[in-house]
Order: sequence, then C-alpha cells, then structure tokens
Amino acid sequence: MGFLISIPRLENDIWIHGYNMKNTSQYYTRTAQMLHWLMAAIFIAAWCIGFYSGNFLSYEVDGSFKGQVITLHKNIATTIIFLVLIRIFWRYTHPVPALPDSMSPLMKVLAHLGHLALYLMLLALPITGCLFSWSAGHPAPVLYLFEIPRLVQDNPDLLAIVKPVHIYLSWFAGLLVIGHIAAALKHHFIDKDNILRSMTRQAK
Repeated sequence: MGFLISIPRLENDIWIHGYNMKNTSQYYTRTAQMLHWLMAAIFIAAWCIGFYSGNFLSYEVDGSFKGQVITLHKNIATTIIFLVLIRIFWRYTHPVPALPDSMSPLMKVLAHLGHLALYLMLLALPITGCLFSWSAGHPAPVLYLFEIPRLVQDNPDLLAIVKPVHIYLSWFAGLLVIGHIAAALKHHFIDKDNILRSMTRQAK
C-alpha cells in the first residue's frame, strides 16, 4: 500500500508498510540539510533575478540584456522542480526531528501548514514559469544543459492567464519565505529551542 504519513496526529512519525519510524534525533539528516540550503539559495537567487528583470529592465532600453537575464532566471529556477521532488521523497522516507514540546498544538498545526504551503509554492512557481515561457514561444531550459519538453506551444490565451498567476505566486512565495525565515529566527533567539540548529548541525 505504499506509505502513509501520520499528519492528523501532528507527530513527525512516518509509517512505511505499517511500521512506525519515529525520529529520536534532534537534527535533520545531512542530505535533508543540503537539499534545504541548496533550494533556499536557488529560490532566493531566482526570485531576485526575476524581480530585477521584471521591474528594472525593459527590451526597449536594455535590449538583449533583458533576455539574457530572463534566460538565466529560467535556467536556475527550473532546477527547483527536480530538487523539490527529491526533497519531498526524502522528507517522507526519512524521519524528521519532532517539534519542540514548548509549541502549542495550534502552533504545530500552523508549522505543518506553513511547510505544506512552501512545498506547494516551490512546485507551482516553476511549473507556471514553464507554462509562461512555453505559451510565449520560448523554451524552459535547465542549467544551460537541456530543455524541459514542451507541453504547450505558442498560446496567447494561455499566456494571458499564466503570466499574472506566475507573478502573483512569486510575491506570495516571497512572503512565505520571509515568514519562514522570521519564524526560524524567533525560535532561535526568542524561544531558544532547537528548530534552527536542527537544520544546521549534526549530532556529535
């Protein structure tokens, strides 16, 4: 039957083929940590490049330079599709540290919902970005190595929909990331719990 995640219990347990895998470690695995910080760096870089090209460059003034910046944005941002799928697989096949007992049940629910929203945004943004690029008649390149096969061809009607959706999602995702960073800093400096350290350290 595959695996079931015990989300309703709000515990960081994983049920695989009926066996409970409760994490007793205070830290994420090294692979999870590497994926987290790599994706964070890629997202921030892609977001800043996209913001810069969309708000400070124009084809009339900057010409081909704007196109080069947008191409850079695409080559970086498309990697998130692959990384987030790997991270989701890793997240739900490896135990994660339990949330601190000092957190109320409501705060634990909000933490889970916040992480779910981040995963959804990390998928929705590059997917809508690919649709944006394809419908405008452009490719969706990955690290200047290959292109994601086109699922749609030039489509002005679709472009009119996915372009604003991609832009609005980018703002929402940016706010989510800022909230995520603020929450991590609050846990570290105010609550003084292990939340931030769990993603930066390993057990000795």
